[in-house]
Amino acid sequence: MLTEKDKIKHLYNRAAFGLTLNDWQTKTDLKKSIVDLLKTPIKYTYLYTITKEEVDAAKEKIKNLPKEEKKDLKKLLKANVFELNNLWLNEMIHSPTQLNEKMALFWHGHFACRSTNPYFDQQYLDIIRKHALGNFATMLNEISKTPAMLQYLNNQQNKKDHPNENFAREVMELFTLGRGNYTEHDVKEAARAFTGFAFDKTGEFKFRKQQHDFDAKTFQGKTGDFSGEDILQIILAKKECAYFITKKIYKFFVNDIIDEEKIKELADNFYSSNYDIKSLMTTIFSSDWFYDEKNIGAKIKSPIELLAGMFRVIPTTFKDNESTLFIQRTLGQILLNPPNVAGWNGGRSWIDSSSLLFRMQLPQIIYFDKEVSVEPKEITPESKQEMQLMMTESYIKKIAAKKLNAQTDWTSIINYFTKFDAVENEMTSLLLAKKTDVSTIKIIKSNADNSSKDSTIKKSFINILSLPEFQLC
Repeated sequence: MLTEKDKIKHLYNRAAFGLTLNDWQTKTDLKKSIVDLLKTPIKYTYLYTITKEEVDAAKEKIKNLPKEEKKDLKKLLKANVFELNNLWLNEMIHSPTQLNEKMALFWHGHFACRSTNPYFDQQYLDIIRKHALGNFATMLNEISKTPAMLQYLNNQQNKKDHPNENFAREVMELFTLGRGNYTEHDVKEAARAFTGFAFDKTGEFKFRKQQHDFDAKTFQGKTGDFSGEDILQIILAKKECAYFITKKIYKFFVNDIIDEEKIKELADNFYSSNYDIKSLMTTIFSSDWFYDEKNIGAKIKSPIELLAGMFRVIPTTFKDNESTLFIQRTLGQILLNPPNVAGWNGGRSWIDSSSLLFRMQLPQIIYFDKEVSVEPKEITPESKQEMQLMMTESYIKKIAAKKLNAQTDWTSIINYFTKFDAVENEMTSLLLAKKTDVSTIKIIKSNADNSSKDSTIKKSFINILSLPEFQLC
C-alpha cells in the first residue's frame, strides 16, 4: 500500500522531472500537488537565441565565403540550436510549471522535427510549449504551418502539378490516426489538399494560391474542394484520432504495457472534451489506477528525464553548453534533434550495454569529476556530419580531456541529511521509485566514505544515483 508521500513521488516522477529536495520536504497533499502541476505558466517564458534577421544575414554571408569559412559559419548557426537545447533543458529543471515542460517533451517526440535553422526551431518549440496543456486541435493546426515542419517534411515542394506526399502521410501515420486508419488514396488526396502550404522569406506561414490544387478531392469517404485545414478537421472528427493520441500519452505517462479498457475510456472523454489536453491529464493523475503498484517504477527514464531529474535534486552547472550536449548524444537523446520523424522509440530502446554503463557512471563523472570512458553513440544517419558541425575547439578539448567540468551545490543536501543517522534509508526514499530492500541498503553502506559526515552523505547519494534502480520511474 502506497503512502501519500509515495504517491506524490510517483506523480512527480511521471508528471514532472522528479522531486526537488524542497518538494520532498513540503509536498504532503496529493490532490493539491496535482492541482499545482496542472497550472500553466502565468507569464510564458520564451526561449530565444537568435532573430530571423541574424539567421538571414549569416546565410547571405555563407554564399560568398570560401569552403572552410562556410563551415565555421554553419557551426555558429548550429551553436544557436545547441544553446536553445540548453535553455529548454534548464527550463525543464527549474520551471515552476513542471507538467507543462514534461508535456512539451512528449509533444516534441510526437511532432518530431529538426531544423538547422535556429529561428525555425524557436518557432516550433514555442508552439509545443505554449499548447502543451491546451487544445490538441489548435496545436495540430499550428504545427502544420510551422516552417520547421513544412521544411522537414518537404511540403515546400508540394505543388499542384507535382504533389509531394511526405507531409500528408506523416500527419496521418504519426501525428493523428496511426496505420490502418487511412488508405493510400487518402494520402494522395490529402497531399493535394496541402499543396500551397509553405513559408515566406520572413519565416512565416504563407498559403501560395497559385500552387494549390483547387479541384475536388475525396478523403475519408468525403468529397469536396478540401484545403489542408479541412483535411485536419475531418481527421479530428474521427474517434480513431483521439484513441491514437490517448494511447501514446498513456504509454508515456503511465505504462508501456497498455490497458485497452482504460485507454478507450480516456479516449472517449478526450474526444468529448474537444481534445482538451489538461482535462485528459487531470483524469489520469486523479485516477486511483495511476498509483497501482504495477505502474510504479515501471518505466525507464529517457536521457532527458534522467538528466533533468539529477539536476533538480542536486543543483548543477557546467562551464559550457557542450557538456550537456555530449551527455545527450552519448545517451541517445538530443533535444531538437530526434532520429527521424517517428521520434524516439522509448522504453527498452533507451538501454543498451554502452548507454547503461554510461548512465551508471554519469553521477561519478559529474559529481566526482571522473573521466569519461564512453564514446557518443551515432543515433542518426546524419550523425557524422552533425558531429563535424558541432566540433568546436572547446568541444574537441573536452573530449580529449575526458572531463565535463561540472560545478555542484551540495549545501541543501548536506544540511538536510545531516540530521539522519541512517541517511541511506531517507535517500532511497527520495531518489528511488520503488522501496528498496535491505541488501541494496547494505551495498550502499559498504561503499560509503565514512571519513566525515559530509563525505558519507555525498558518497551515499552518488552511489544511489548510480544504481540500476535509479534508471526507473
